[in-house]
Amino acid sequence: MTVFGNQAVRDIETVLHPYTNLATHRDTGPLMLERGQGVFVYDTTGKDYIEGMAGLWCLSLGHGNEELIEAATSQMRRLSFAHLFNGKSHDPAVELAETLKGLVPVPTSKVFFCNSGSEANDTQVKLVRYMNNALGRPEKKKIVARDKAYHGVTVASASLTGLAANHADFDLPIPGILRTACPHYYRGAQEGESEDDFATRLAAELESLIEAEGPETVAAFIAEPVMGAGGVVVPPASYFPKIQAVCDKYDLYVISDEVICGFGRTGRMFGCETLGFRPDSISVAKALSSAYIPIAAVTIPEAMYEAMLVESRKIGTFGHGLTYSGHPVASAVALKTLEIYARERIVEKVAAKASQFQAHLRRLADHPLVGNARGLGLVGGIEMVADKATKQGFDPKKGVGARCVAFAEQEGLIVRALANDTVSLCPPLIISPEEIDELFARLDRALARTQEWLRKG
Repeated sequence: MTVFGNQAVRDIETVLHPYTNLATHRDTGPLMLERGQGVFVYDTTGKDYIEGMAGLWCLSLGHGNEELIEAATSQMRRLSFAHLFNGKSHDPAVELAETLKGLVPVPTSKVFFCNSGSEANDTQVKLVRYMNNALGRPEKKKIVARDKAYHGVTVASASLTGLAANHADFDLPIPGILRTACPHYYRGAQEGESEDDFATRLAAELESLIEAEGPETVAAFIAEPVMGAGGVVVPPASYFPKIQAVCDKYDLYVISDEVICGFGRTGRMFGCETLGFRPDSISVAKALSSAYIPIAAVTIPEAMYEAMLVESRKIGTFGHGLTYSGHPVASAVALKTLEIYARERIVEKVAAKASQFQAHLRRLADHPLVGNARGLGLVGGIEMVADKATKQGFDPKKGVGARCVAFAEQEGLIVRALANDTVSLCPPLIISPEEIDELFARLDRALARTQEWLRKG
């Protein structure tokens, strides 16, 4: 029987943990973290860990950034809270909206603020419906999302998400969500099919889906540029241009979920720039404030805004909003975060470090346990398999990915296990070349221990 310290016992008896096996947690207990600095966090014993996941794909500037701390405290002293309901406003929200309008690579009329990526994508669903009602197209409401997609956990955004655990026993997905294939070439390609042929087939499947449903009923297509929780899936180079052509042909509103990819993760400011497509709207969160304070945003194109004006005149209000939309403290921290990105040339530095990071990933492709290593910029994943030649995965009951993550934690590296025993990597954007080497050295040791554990049965 495991004996826990007082802090762990208090956690077990009081906190309901997200994305956790609640039964197992009672036996294993939590990892209690106490402080952080840069790319490192420290537990209550003083042991250091490299934050190999930037928290949850979000802590772009690392821990302890004094400028962000000062931005928050200064704004708290000036205006601790103000809302945007009923026409009220404040300068941090206005300035942040102006900054985002100038930064995003899509024509934007307005910015709607919320608090998380889930809320942002939930808002996208509502706004697509709202717009099409205003345009006299009440039947054009269905939204296409992809297998293995991750778009959040609210009722609507979890329905967009294409992962079974997010639907099971929650009575999801809701009606009106269509599913198309995941662009995972390693797992989805047919024998002898090139990456371009694979992309062509997926675009044709999307077109067939739209035709079967009736183009007049299909309203939007939502995608992460690089899929995160679904396994760090990087699509073939021609995938998005081919998908874009289908969306354009059938007048689908294209949404880029940049919650993970936005603000430099892929080596460009936004993932849609890296992957080559032109969305109508973008969802952002996470790195918008380097995760120091919750904030998210949805960009609104002029055509949608004009439709919203029509509905607002008819109904008498725009009946959507959140208490903390555009919170002044969160807005101030986000503004300072964007200032640091620009001043410190963070995106350019990510592009420069990406080759080193991706070279380490490619090296791991030769490891006996690794069937596929993939990534872009400073995000990557290694998919572990039982047989490299046949791509045969491990029995999910073995929990090989979870075991590797546990060994990594023991080696002082925090990573995450995803579908198909994929171990994901997403360090803070400020990680140094030396720290990249150390991250992969710790991961090498975790893989070696996993291999030995499997050898012993």
